[in-house]
Amino acid sequence: MIMIRIAIVEDDRHDREALKKCLNRYEKENQMKFSVTEFQDGEDIVTDYTASYDLIILDIEMAFLNGMKAAEKIRELDTNVIIIFITNMPQYAIQGYKVNALDYILKPISYFSFSESMVRALAKVKTPEKEYITIVLKGGKKKLDVARICYVEVQDHVLIYHTLDGDFETKGTMRDTDNQFDPKKYFRCNRCYLVNLEFVETYQGSDIMVNGDTIQVSRSRRKPFLDALNEYMNEVEK
Repeated sequence: MIMIRIAIVEDDRHDREALKKCLNRYEKENQMKFSVTEFQDGEDIVTDYTASYDLIILDIEMAFLNGMKAAEKIRELDTNVIIIFITNMPQYAIQGYKVNALDYILKPISYFSFSESMVRALAKVKTPEKEYITIVLKGGKKKLDVARICYVEVQDHVLIYHTLDGDFETKGTMRDTDNQFDPKKYFRCNRCYLVNLEFVETYQGSDIMVNGDTIQVSRSRRKPFLDALNEYMNEVEK
């Protein structure tokens, strides 16, 4: 049974209890397992945010940091978590497209509208088509789609993840990446670079082009690199 990780961010105790009751009922009726974490304000969830939730149910009107502002900060660190707003002011919820919110639920919360939103949300959560890693950044953590990582570079104990969505830095060594990536898809072309074979564009001499960047393959790894690249291409073409 898949454990679905859910965060509730709601400053009103009665609405928070209503959401938990809805979650408990949905969990039992659909034979699912939820791990629920509660926050009383947007400020609470964004402080040292960990990109560890599948779904965030987020109130829009809160005292210190409202739901829309909290969602914007969350999206800076986590582009994949599903967000559902709850509100008694639907005109604000319409702005949810700015933070790629899936849906909104109007207060007072009814189980019918709640369950409809959950069906849509969990259909996305249960799709295991993407693989992610989580890295530590200043102010929190960020979830990276492994398939969008072009290559990883290390400079003075700093790992730089070069992705289609930008570059992200975290403390670490290349050894820290050993268990993060499939060795059939990623190759260490020298001590400083791990490349995603999907993004290798050209190979000439000791240089390869990876998503527009030139990276050197060490002499001792040229043949293993070519073998790995050929094997990967053959698998892709099957």
